[in-house]
Amino acid sequence: VYKRQVYVYAVEVERKNWNLVFAGLAFWGMDWFNEIWNGLVFHFTHYAPVWAAPGSTAYLILIGLNIEIGFMFAIAGVVFSKMLPPDKSLKVFGIPNRLLFAVLGSAFCVFVEILLNQVNALTWEYPWWSAQAPWLIFLIGYLPFFLVSFWVHDMKRLRSKIITVSTIFIIDLIGLVVFAGVLNWI
Repeated sequence: VYKRQVYVYAVEVERKNWNLVFAGLAFWGMDWFNEIWNGLVFHFTHYAPVWAAPGSTAYLILIGLNIEIGFMFAIAGVVFSKMLPPDKSLKVFGIPNRLLFAVLGSAFCVFVEILLNQVNALTWEYPWWSAQAPWLIFLIGYLPFFLVSFWVHDMKRLRSKIITVSTIFIIDLIGLVVFAGVLNWI
Protein backbone atom coordinates (compact mmCIF):
# COMPACT_ATOMS: atom_id res chain seq x y z
CA VAL A 1 0.00 0.00 0.00
CA TYR A 2 2.71 2.51 0.97
CA LYS A 3 4.40 2.09 -2.41
CA ARG A 4 1.52 3.90 -4.12
CA GLN A 5 1.82 6.88 -1.80
CA VAL A 6 5.56 7.08 -2.27
CA TYR A 7 5.05 6.85 -6.03
CA VAL A 8 2.48 9.68 -6.05
CA TYR A 9 4.94 11.99 -4.28
CA ALA A 10 7.96 10.74 -6.25
CA VAL A 11 6.25 11.61 -9.54
CA GLU A 12 5.41 15.13 -8.37
CA VAL A 13 8.89 15.70 -6.91
CA GLU A 14 10.45 14.48 -10.16
CA ARG A 15 8.30 17.01 -12.03
CA LYS A 16 9.18 19.65 -9.44
CA ASN A 17 5.48 20.22 -8.96
CA TRP A 18 5.82 21.73 -5.51
CA ASN A 19 2.24 23.00 -5.56
CA LEU A 20 0.95 19.41 -5.46
CA VAL A 21 3.61 18.10 -3.09
CA PHE A 22 2.92 20.74 -0.46
CA ALA A 23 -0.85 20.70 -1.00
CA GLY A 24 -0.76 16.97 -0.28
CA LEU A 25 1.40 17.40 2.80
CA ALA A 26 -0.84 20.20 4.10
CA PHE A 27 -3.92 18.00 3.69
CA TRP A 28 -2.19 15.14 5.52
CA GLY A 29 -0.98 17.40 8.32
CA MET A 30 -4.49 18.76 8.84
CA ASP A 31 -5.74 15.19 9.26
CA TRP A 32 -3.15 14.49 11.95
CA PHE A 33 -4.40 17.53 13.86
CA ASN A 34 -7.96 16.17 13.72
CA GLU A 35 -6.81 12.72 14.80
CA ILE A 36 -5.06 14.19 17.84
CA TRP A 37 -8.10 16.10 19.09
CA ASN A 38 -10.27 13.06 18.39
CA GLY A 39 -8.05 11.01 20.70
CA LEU A 40 -8.31 13.73 23.33
CA VAL A 41 -12.11 13.57 23.16
CA PHE A 42 -11.90 9.90 24.08
CA HIS A 43 -9.48 10.64 26.92
CA PHE A 44 -11.62 13.37 28.45
CA THR A 45 -15.04 11.74 27.98
CA HIS A 46 -13.97 8.23 28.97
CA TYR A 47 -16.79 7.22 26.63
CA ALA A 48 -15.87 7.36 22.96
CA PRO A 49 -13.88 9.28 20.40
CA VAL A 50 -15.83 11.27 17.84
CA TRP A 51 -14.88 8.61 15.26
CA ALA A 52 -12.99 5.34 15.52
CA ALA A 53 -11.32 2.95 13.13
CA PRO A 54 -12.46 -0.51 14.30
CA GLY A 55 -11.68 -3.85 12.78
CA SER A 56 -8.60 -5.43 11.34
CA THR A 57 -5.77 -3.22 10.20
CA ALA A 58 -2.09 -3.47 9.49
CA TYR A 59 -1.49 -0.98 12.31
CA LEU A 60 -3.69 1.23 14.48
CA ILE A 61 -1.84 4.53 15.03
CA LEU A 62 -4.46 6.51 16.97
CA ILE A 63 -8.02 5.62 17.93
CA GLY A 64 -9.44 6.96 14.67
CA LEU A 65 -6.41 6.46 12.47
CA ASN A 66 -4.92 3.29 11.09
CA ILE A 67 -2.04 3.00 8.66
CA GLU A 68 -4.38 2.53 5.69
CA ILE A 69 -6.35 5.69 6.48
CA GLY A 70 -3.12 7.57 7.08
CA PHE A 71 -1.82 6.63 3.65
CA MET A 72 -5.12 7.60 2.05
CA PHE A 73 -4.97 11.07 3.59
CA ALA A 74 -1.32 11.37 2.57
CA ILE A 75 -2.28 11.25 -1.11
CA ALA A 76 -5.78 12.78 -0.99
CA GLY A 77 -4.49 16.35 -1.05
CA VAL A 78 -2.38 15.62 -4.11
CA VAL A 79 -5.24 13.91 -5.92
CA PHE A 80 -7.84 16.58 -5.18
CA SER A 81 -5.41 19.41 -5.99
CA LYS A 82 -4.72 17.84 -9.40
CA MET A 83 -8.35 18.65 -10.24
CA LEU A 84 -7.99 22.38 -9.58
CA PRO A 85 -8.25 24.65 -12.61
CA PRO A 86 -4.94 26.42 -13.29
CA ASP A 87 -6.64 29.83 -13.09
CA LYS A 88 -7.17 30.62 -9.39
CA SER A 89 -9.52 33.48 -10.24
CA LEU A 90 -11.85 31.38 -12.41
CA LYS A 91 -15.42 31.28 -11.14
CA VAL A 92 -17.69 28.30 -11.71
CA PHE A 93 -21.39 29.13 -11.50
CA GLY A 94 -20.31 32.44 -9.96
CA ILE A 95 -18.39 30.68 -7.17
CA PRO A 96 -14.59 30.95 -6.79
CA ASN A 97 -13.30 27.61 -8.04
CA ARG A 98 -11.11 26.89 -4.99
CA LEU A 99 -14.09 27.27 -2.67
CA LEU A 100 -16.33 25.22 -4.95
CA PHE A 101 -13.78 22.41 -5.20
CA ALA A 102 -13.27 22.49 -1.41
CA VAL A 103 -17.03 22.19 -0.85
CA LEU A 104 -17.40 19.41 -3.42
CA GLY A 105 -14.37 17.51 -2.13
CA SER A 106 -15.62 17.79 1.45
CA ALA A 107 -19.11 16.63 0.46
CA PHE A 108 -17.60 13.66 -1.39
CA CYS A 109 -15.49 12.69 1.64
CA VAL A 110 -18.51 12.94 3.96
CA PHE A 111 -20.45 10.70 1.59
CA VAL A 112 -17.62 8.14 1.68
CA GLU A 113 -17.51 8.32 5.48
CA ILE A 114 -21.25 7.67 5.66
CA LEU A 115 -20.76 4.59 3.49
CA LEU A 116 -17.86 3.42 5.68
CA ASN A 117 -19.97 3.96 8.78
CA GLN A 118 -22.81 1.90 7.32
CA VAL A 119 -20.51 -1.10 6.91
CA ASN A 120 -18.92 -0.55 10.35
CA ALA A 121 -15.52 0.32 8.89
CA LEU A 122 -15.76 3.66 10.72
CA THR A 123 -17.77 4.21 13.88
CA TRP A 124 -19.50 7.28 15.31
CA GLU A 125 -20.97 7.44 18.81
CA TYR A 126 -22.30 10.98 19.04
CA PRO A 127 -25.55 12.16 17.41
CA TRP A 128 -23.97 15.48 16.44
CA TRP A 129 -21.33 13.62 14.37
CA SER A 130 -23.37 11.19 12.32
CA ALA A 131 -25.14 10.54 9.04
CA GLN A 132 -28.18 12.30 10.49
CA ALA A 133 -26.08 15.41 11.27
CA PRO A 134 -23.29 15.46 8.67
CA TRP A 135 -22.61 19.22 8.78
CA LEU A 136 -19.93 19.00 11.48
CA ILE A 137 -18.18 16.22 9.61
CA PHE A 138 -18.27 18.54 6.60
CA LEU A 139 -17.29 21.76 8.43
CA ILE A 140 -14.71 20.38 10.87
CA GLY A 141 -13.80 17.01 9.43
CA TYR A 142 -13.00 18.01 5.88
CA LEU A 143 -13.54 21.60 4.76
CA PRO A 144 -10.45 22.92 6.61
CA PHE A 145 -8.31 20.18 5.00
CA PHE A 146 -9.32 21.32 1.53
CA LEU A 147 -9.15 25.05 2.22
CA VAL A 148 -5.67 24.86 3.73
CA SER A 149 -4.45 22.43 1.08
CA PHE A 150 -5.65 24.65 -1.76
CA TRP A 151 -4.32 27.77 -0.03
CA VAL A 152 -0.85 26.16 0.21
CA HIS A 153 -1.17 24.95 -3.39
CA ASP A 154 -1.69 28.52 -4.58
CA MET A 155 1.06 30.18 -2.55
CA LYS A 156 3.45 31.95 -4.90
CA ARG A 157 6.66 31.28 -3.02
CA LEU A 158 8.10 27.86 -2.23
CA ARG A 159 9.41 29.27 1.05
CA SER A 160 5.85 30.13 2.11
CA LYS A 161 4.70 26.60 1.33
CA ILE A 162 7.57 25.12 3.35
CA ILE A 163 6.94 27.39 6.34
CA THR A 164 3.19 26.73 6.35
CA VAL A 165 3.43 22.96 6.01
CA SER A 166 6.27 22.81 8.53
CA THR A 167 4.17 24.77 11.00
CA ILE A 168 1.27 22.35 10.58
CA PHE A 169 3.52 19.35 11.20
CA ILE A 170 5.34 21.01 14.12
CA ILE A 171 1.96 21.59 15.82
CA ASP A 172 1.07 17.94 15.14
CA LEU A 173 4.40 16.74 16.47
CA ILE A 174 4.07 18.81 19.63
CA GLY A 175 0.57 17.41 20.12
CA LEU A 176 1.78 13.84 19.67
CA VAL A 177 4.79 14.28 21.95
CA VAL A 178 2.78 15.99 24.71
CA PHE A 179 -0.50 14.07 24.54
CA ALA A 180 0.78 10.64 23.49
CA GLY A 181 4.38 10.56 24.65
CA VAL A 182 4.41 12.59 27.86
CA LEU A 183 0.85 12.53 29.19
CA ASN A 184 -0.18 9.20 27.58
CA TRP A 185 -3.66 10.59 26.89
CA ILE A 186 -3.97 9.40 23.30
